[in-house]
Amino acid sequence: MPKQIWLLIIGTVINITGASFIWPLNTIYMHNELGKSLAFAGVILMINQGFAIIGNLIGGVLFDKMGGYRTILTGTSIAMTSSFSLVLFHDIYQYAVFLIIIGLGSGITRPAMFALASSVWPEGRAKAFNALYVAQNLGVAIGASIGGYVASISFSYIFIANAILFLFFFLLAVNTFKPLGEKQDAYSYSSVLDHHKKIENKANFRALVILSVGFFISWMAYVQWQTTIASFTQDIGIPLSSYSTLWTINGLLIVLGQPMIRIITRAIPSSKKQIYIGTSIFLLSFISLLFADTFPAFVMAMVILTLGEMLVWPAVPTLADKLAPKGRAGFYQGIINSVSTSGRMIGPIIGGFVVDQWNIQSLFYAFILLMFIPFFSTYYYDKGLSHKKDESARSV
Repeated sequence: MPKQIWLLIIGTVINITGASFIWPLNTIYMHNELGKSLAFAGVILMINQGFAIIGNLIGGVLFDKMGGYRTILTGTSIAMTSSFSLVLFHDIYQYAVFLIIIGLGSGITRPAMFALASSVWPEGRAKAFNALYVAQNLGVAIGASIGGYVASISFSYIFIANAILFLFFFLLAVNTFKPLGEKQDAYSYSSVLDHHKKIENKANFRALVILSVGFFISWMAYVQWQTTIASFTQDIGIPLSSYSTLWTINGLLIVLGQPMIRIITRAIPSSKKQIYIGTSIFLLSFISLLFADTFPAFVMAMVILTLGEMLVWPAVPTLADKLAPKGRAGFYQGIINSVSTSGRMIGPIIGGFVVDQWNIQSLFYAFILLMFIPFFSTYYYDKGLSHKKDESARSV
């Protein structure tokens, strides 16, 4: 793996570790600490993710127009400034405003990281995307394993840790990402298409939209673990530190399970089939939640969920990159990241509404039904393409 990819991996670990101090605890902080309803917390998280969507689209366009280095610095500067402000001001309204701005900044950064990885190692893009995915989850494992214990002492320490790690990521980007950006910038300035013109390669873009439908549903389901399920574990007496441990298990399993995933992806090189299998496992995890009322039962459900995401999450950006015409890699990654962010935006408010009006079991049944949609979108997304690329090149 090239040195440039390792720099992106290190940066991703630092960035996500900082974010993981706070993101699994957002609903708990607003609902259990500040006394707001789940629906209210869902609205705030929806707005946060809405601004992240805007950031994803801006980040994708900026990447194609001015390069990855400056795009990453722009997004990180916005998020870092807001995270330091959050250290000083974190009552409910201040918390909401700064959380929303952090969403915008982080949203700008994310597609640029993926598109930059593809531009510096185009022949190994699938491996690069999987490496960034693993790095994200290593950050989740580190941040979540510490975050719950720190929050049990004081949420103020959570905000401080988040801000410091954003600063570390910014300094790393300033000092090491510029050579990566220079290599990619030379290509971008000479070949990027005008994003304000009519979308070309309509078949490819249509395929991306169809693929995105199932990705959106999967993220709507997944985000319940960070919102409604998080609060539910508190309501049935599972300690905050134990809930945080669930995300530690998630991150460690993703990192330590890579040898197993490599065996699976070599045996099943088709990314479409990997999504089918991963979605089936997602479905099984929600069925298991119907019977979960103890911490070991939630651990089992989390393990099942993690196995599913290890197959689905890296496969979709890889397919999106394969669909992207020359000079549009950033734009396509911005679209696919905005779709995942949309799922994280809509999921909390729908989940909070369903639980507030009915109960958590109703929510589980609803997502068991909805999880059949990704099967159809994955099957149909490339039917309109006249020249299908070899699926074996799409292994994750």
